[in-house]
Amino acid sequence: MSAIQVIGIQIAQPKTYGSDHAADPMSRTWNTAFFKDPVTGPVAVTPSGLEGDGQADPVHHGGADKAICVYPAEHYESWEHELGIALSHAAFGENFTTLGMMETDVCIGDVFSCGEVSVQISQPRQPCWKLARRWRIKDLAARVDRTGKSGWYFRVLGNGFTQAGDVFKLVQRVHPEWTVASANEVMHHRRKDLIAANALAQCQALSASWRSSLQQRVASGEASNADIRLQGPNG
Repeated sequence: MSAIQVIGIQIAQPKTYGSDHAADPMSRTWNTAFFKDPVTGPVAVTPSGLEGDGQADPVHHGGADKAICVYPAEHYESWEHELGIALSHAAFGENFTTLGMMETDVCIGDVFSCGEVSVQISQPRQPCWKLARRWRIKDLAARVDRTGKSGWYFRVLGNGFTQAGDVFKLVQRVHPEWTVASANEVMHHRRKDLIAANALAQCQALSASWRSSLQQRVASGEASNADIRLQGPNG
């Protein structure tokens, strides 16, 4: 792995945008912290995330397993070409814009130091409708899932300060078999592969929400297979 840097750090508090009476659904009122501003100088990092950052929907965003959203700057050029728009840091709502590591390079459970902070990869980022709303492209979240250019989340293991320009150092790799890319593949493209789903669900470093989803998939698939066997060849 080459030198890895955090080249941009961005935060925002939830704000309301749009109008209740807009004819275009994309222009109607919504609340989001997606429009993040760059931080200059050191920023405090805790298990809750970055100081000054917030979530409009804390049920589905934020929390210990999704404290920091990370997106590789390497993806920007291809997205600019595909979407026909200019992109800058935080284009995908990320807190950390990085250079030098992508989904195929890093693994679930990887522990990094960055500045004074210790962080661990907990799961791939799974974009929601707000990404599409931000750029007014209805299928953008689906395109991210399809391409695997998802980014990922960090949980925070050690508090401290970090800033743009700090270097990531890999401290520990406990699950080399589960790159972020391979986890994405199982979750989004190998939905009928119950063996792979069960194996990924056993990864203790994976976020609780992803482990639960995979466990439910396995249980549902096993129940369906049992029903088919009981029905026999003639149904």
